Amino acid sequence: MLLFCTTTWASPLSSRQQTQQQITGTISDAAGPLPAVTVTVKGKTSGTLTDQNGYFSITAAVGDTLVFSFMGYKTVEITVNNQNTIKVQLQEDATALKEVVVNAGYYSVKDKERTGSIARITAKDIETQPVTNVLATMQGRMAGVDVIQNTGMPGGGFDIRIRGLNSLRAVGNAPLFIVDGVPFASDAIGNTQTSTNLPTATSPLNTLTPSDIESIEVLKDADATAIYGSRGANGVVLITTKRGKTGKTQFAVSSSTAFGQVISTMDLLNTEQYITMREQAFANDNIATYPATAYDINGTWDRNRYTDWQKELTGRTAQITSMQASVSGGSAQTHFLISGTTFQQGTVFPGNFVYKKGGVHAQLDHESIDKRFKVSFSGSYDIQDNDQPSRDLTRVGRNLAPNAPALYNENGELNWENSTWENPLAALRAKALAKTNNVIANTLFTYVLPYGFTAKGSFGFTDLRHEESRSNPSTVFDPIYAATAQNSSIFVNTTNRQSWIVEPQIQWMGKASQAKIEVLIGATYQHTATNRMLQQGSNFTSNSLLYNMASAALVRVLSDDDILYRYQAFFGRLNLAWDSTYFINITGRRDGSSRFGSGKQFATFGAIGAAWIFTEASFFKDHFSFLSFGKVRGSYGITGNDQIGDYQYLDTYQSSTALYDGGVGLAPIRLFNPNFSWETNKKLEAALELGFFNDRIFATASWYQNRSSNQLVGIPLPSTTGFTSIQSNLDATIENRGIELSLRAVPFQNKDFGWTTNFNISFSKNKLLQFPGLETSTYRNQYVIGKSINIQKLYQVTGVNPQTGVYEFKDFNGDGMLTFADDAQVTKDLNPEYFGGLQNQIRYKRLQLDFLFQFVKQQNWNAASYYSTPGAFSNQPTSVLGSWQQAGDVVSTQLYTSGTNSAAANAYGRYAYSNAAITDASYIRLKNISLTYNVPTGSKGLECRLNVQAQNLLTFTNYKDGDPEFRSFNYLPPLRIISLGADIKF
Repeated sequence: MLLFCTTTWASPLSSRQQTQQQITGTISDAAGPLPAVTVTVKGKTSGTLTDQNGYFSITAAVGDTLVFSFMGYKTVEITVNNQNTIKVQLQEDATALKEVVVNAGYYSVKDKERTGSIARITAKDIETQPVTNVLATMQGRMAGVDVIQNTGMPGGGFDIRIRGLNSLRAVGNAPLFIVDGVPFASDAIGNTQTSTNLPTATSPLNTLTPSDIESIEVLKDADATAIYGSRGANGVVLITTKRGKTGKTQFAVSSSTAFGQVISTMDLLNTEQYITMREQAFANDNIATYPATAYDINGTWDRNRYTDWQKELTGRTAQITSMQASVSGGSAQTHFLISGTTFQQGTVFPGNFVYKKGGVHAQLDHESIDKRFKVSFSGSYDIQDNDQPSRDLTRVGRNLAPNAPALYNENGELNWENSTWENPLAALRAKALAKTNNVIANTLFTYVLPYGFTAKGSFGFTDLRHEESRSNPSTVFDPIYAATAQNSSIFVNTTNRQSWIVEPQIQWMGKASQAKIEVLIGATYQHTATNRMLQQGSNFTSNSLLYNMASAALVRVLSDDDILYRYQAFFGRLNLAWDSTYFINITGRRDGSSRFGSGKQFATFGAIGAAWIFTEASFFKDHFSFLSFGKVRGSYGITGNDQIGDYQYLDTYQSSTALYDGGVGLAPIRLFNPNFSWETNKKLEAALELGFFNDRIFATASWYQNRSSNQLVGIPLPSTTGFTSIQSNLDATIENRGIELSLRAVPFQNKDFGWTTNFNISFSKNKLLQFPGLETSTYRNQYVIGKSINIQKLYQVTGVNPQTGVYEFKDFNGDGMLTFADDAQVTKDLNPEYFGGLQNQIRYKRLQLDFLFQFVKQQNWNAASYYSTPGAFSNQPTSVLGSWQQAGDVVSTQLYTSGTNSAAANAYGRYAYSNAAITDASYIRLKNISLTYNVPTGSKGLECRLNVQAQNLLTFTNYKDGDPEFRSFNYLPPLRIISLGADIKF
């Protein structure tokens, strides 16, 4: 801490007996003025807050002690002498984490007093990352939270898993998202017919704006999640947006320009290697005269031409621009904030494709003078406008023969090379357009009643409107076909989702002796209505009318769904704190869901958590002075899961797309089963938290065991019933067990230099404990008792037969035949063995460097599982070189074939599903780096900050077949983004 006192001497008539005097001054840190710093007179009730310029004014007497405190900074005390002006520079206290108040959803708790497992990042972590998806900000920063990017396409999504997979259904593992107290549905809003350039349908999470977020808390264990009941079975992600602060009005403007490029490409055959492979393939097949359709080798195409198609089709630089502006401020009673954001991203594909995003965020809160009544409003309106090609050219770039023709002819037109290929640029004329409008609003009323009671009422609303289309104009076809607009078609998907939620609550807080008691009782009433329609239009009169469905001669409504979901619950919490040392937290919830039949709609869930801060005991204070903080905590509870979809228990019908006697009929699609009910998830956790040397080193170790049972799945039925399955509960149990370690250290901290490091690592193990009748069910080829539910059953390749040159596999049952059911007995677990991150922040005077290394130990599919048989009319990775050529060769790659050798083709089909097709895909990635400089302005109240940021800068891996993070092959890898920006506040 630096302290400067500017003294104005009193007149000779003044004396120390003067009772009061006005003290004014400013408070700052190394970066500039600090607003909202608490200034109090020690031992008295008087106090004030600094304004936006760090200015304060308070009345105090000579001899009084002024106390300056602000979360995250060391508290300073100054005795009042004869001075009436004080300047104070506070120093950051990176060791004060346990005093931070953590958002736990329906209540807040000091970090040191929490009994549950909660991970947290703040705006300081988010603002260093040039990303557009809120899930991207969490990668590598939270123990137990596995976030995976599934495409580098603008507007693409991320997958998130909190402590593993709990359900056999892929859609049953999503966490609950809460934005400013309002549940935000993360269900896909796109359709596979219109989201063809993405591995999964469009996610609504893209609409959230990271720059509007103040903090993200992830609730993981039963103690933290049970109060959310069935909705929190897979964890809860709490997103809190920024709010106004006390002080004079402040304006802030941020702007950045960034550039993005594909982070990784594959090593593919060059022309010489490719031609050699093709020639050898035909020779192996005993074909002396090349077929007329073998354009790459029969002389139709130039055998010496080479094009790096990965660079040609996905190698451009995407330009990215963003701007944020905000105005905020407030008095002691009223705070406000209004902000706006614009974002635009170009493309790495040829063409002028653009992803646009923007939004407005507003927050207003007011408190009465007597501090009994408070109202808080937050709202946001976000829009997306995404114009992308309907086809991801990554697959084309990896498969196209290296001697394929030029893209353009000498006239600058698309080259079709006498109809010998499909020009990949023609596919760019087919567009995938998506527009999303999203509103989230919440109002919270609070009134303090007598006798320690507080009444609350929360009212939330969301309105999401999404429309996306995939066009297929006649211009994508070779001109030789003379296609017209009558051959054009379009798919249009619209999704509208509105929801409201009302949550009345009453809270009581009281003290008795050394006990502090908190009681919370509340109710939830939630209503969600979704409308989805998928249409197809074809046979247009003009391509200029392609987006006007009324201009299509043939219009088909492929689906039209109206879905209503109702949820009702009563919840409660009892928290007991004894002497700030012992803590017990009991939560419970009675859930009701419209997704179950009569008699099964309600279920009760709950949890208990306890903690002991053992360093409050005199024994530890006397004998372990180096141990500044120590806490053990544990929890056990049961949560539920109703993520089965709506109307699953009913007899349901859908309109038939076929006409009967001139009319549209109904077709049954689901059987009645009112008896299936909630999945249950039993969660157990134990944890130890230790702080050393005044918390300069702070470590947390957690062990957890989650067991999910009563699985909601489709039970297969004989085809004679007319149905493939019936929704029911399966007596299968899935266990997730793991250890999470977190370490925070502050090696150095002073006025000019500071260094803070954070490390986290998570070890997790997923296991199917029981599955009655598995061996006779249709799931026998997918699951194995005692193994992960994310395994892949595979053939075991034994090598290449030296005489035939064909892959051979182990015949496990010895019947002389190879079948998947009997001989695919090798298993590979595609869940990560461990993952984590190493984050550092280094500050020197006005410079600050932040960087994060993310690491994952895992296995993943390699190129063998996605490429055609080596020797066919398609490029290959260089790993296929060195194939078998003659009897006696001992090699690892079988003979090439053009496709006519059925034995080789069948063998390669099995090879693609063998243990050789899954390899180590572990990696260490410099996920994020940010360098910031606070520019000295010389002007009071003016702050200027320049920054250079990078995302996905470097990746260290032995994986050769694209990006190791991806679970989906042949989609655009993550982009390496480098950004230059400036922030100004005044």
